[in-house]
Amino acid sequence: MKRKRVDSVQISNEDYRQFKPLMFSIAYRMLGSVADAEDIVQETFLKAYQMNEQKIDNKRAYLCKIVTNRCLDELKSARHRREQYTGPWNPVPLLLENTDPSYMLLQKEGLSIAFLRMMEHLAPDERAVLLLREVFDFSYSEISAIIGKKEENCRKILSRAKQKTSRIEDESLNYEDNKSIVNHFIQAFQTQNTDALIHLISENVTLYSDGGGIVKAAVRPIVSRTNVLALLYGITKIVPEDYNIMIKNVNNQPAIVIYMNGKIHSIMSFYIYNAKINEIYMTMNPDKLPAV
Repeated sequence: MKRKRVDSVQISNEDYRQFKPLMFSIAYRMLGSVADAEDIVQETFLKAYQMNEQKIDNKRAYLCKIVTNRCLDELKSARHRREQYTGPWNPVPLLLENTDPSYMLLQKEGLSIAFLRMMEHLAPDERAVLLLREVFDFSYSEISAIIGKKEENCRKILSRAKQKTSRIEDESLNYEDNKSIVNHFIQAFQTQNTDALIHLISENVTLYSDGGGIVKAAVRPIVSRTNVLALLYGITKIVPEDYNIMIKNVNNQPAIVIYMNGKIHSIMSFYIYNAKINEIYMTMNPDKLPAV
């Protein structure tokens, strides 16, 4: 008896151009690393190209399943590396000005450094379900097929994830309002206007300084307005005179990009709610900084 021939639906170069932004957007949010996300996207399409004899009914779902499960594997293997990381771990900042237009999908919620850092409190499957449902609006049936769990389980996983990340829901994501706050922060800091800084910064503000053991940075979070301001004032006393700062679009939020000797020295991102700076993420690890 002859087998009925099934025509294969192959992944094409056009599919690569169409789905690459979505694949990168999922992987970057899952991992908090640009390089790791790019590697997984390439691996995903390579595997898809190699499976050209398999019938693919839904290319988008097929690719999302591959990229999500590769991210889950990466998160599980990266847990030990994160535990051995020197000092606080900040996600890799993503400078969005003049970026590849194919990444316009990144101009969505769930991208701020505060959100990505909060994701570190989630188990890998919680991270996947939260992103697929809340950020990318996948149905529970689609999520079930992607991560290989029943729909009922996916709903429970989402509930747990939302409980763990409930605080981040208060984050202000209005770019222009936040940019005004960051501008006032810079001006008050440069003029050492303590009254203005007290108005701008929460009393319980926390600063996470990520040097990765490569450059000098605080190895523990700095807590309280007094301690954070003391640290920042201390840094200004030792920086060279030719340093320069600019406000740039980093992870779809205004951030301070600090340049020294023509290179990016560090990026300072913020968690803002109730018109106050509640957390500061200072990324100085050169492996995490974009080239100019």
